[in-house]
Amino acid sequence: MNEYLILCVDDERYVLDSVLQDLEEFEEHFIVEATESVAEAREVVASAINEGKQLALILCDHIMPEQTGVSFLVELDQAKETANAKKVLLTGQAELEDTVQAVNQAHLDYFIGKPWNGEELRHRVTQLLTDYVIKNDTNLMQWTAVLDTERILNAISDKRTQFGE
Repeated sequence: MNEYLILCVDDERYVLDSVLQDLEEFEEHFIVEATESVAEAREVVASAINEGKQLALILCDHIMPEQTGVSFLVELDQAKETANAKKVLLTGQAELEDTVQAVNQAHLDYFIGKPWNGEELRHRVTQLLTDYVIKNDTNLMQWTAVLDTERILNAISDKRTQFGE
């Protein structure tokens, strides 16, 4: 099942370590990577794509040294290989204008302010990954034990109804 990538991008290592700790339960079923820069994140995404993996979810800080998180999310949204990824801005420093840009241009799926609640983060990640697999995976049954079971079963039922099964 490890064909989908969850990518965390933040220039502060302790933030990444905290996010990774909160996302531990996903590691059995997803590739979970953390990078400290946009340049490093680009390399991880390119490598995943070359290996036939898909970027399913990115959690990205906004204020980083070489490029803002919002501009990176816009870049990912405009690339065919990563446009469907769920995008989360995880930051404590984005101005309203930056957040509006992320929503409008990067199709931001969610905003989480720092400091965050680990349980809320896991819940939101579960919901976003559920959205992603419903839209992008043809074998939904494999996800019932991992993600939002009720929503996945409803999607399976809807697809069967749609195809007259």
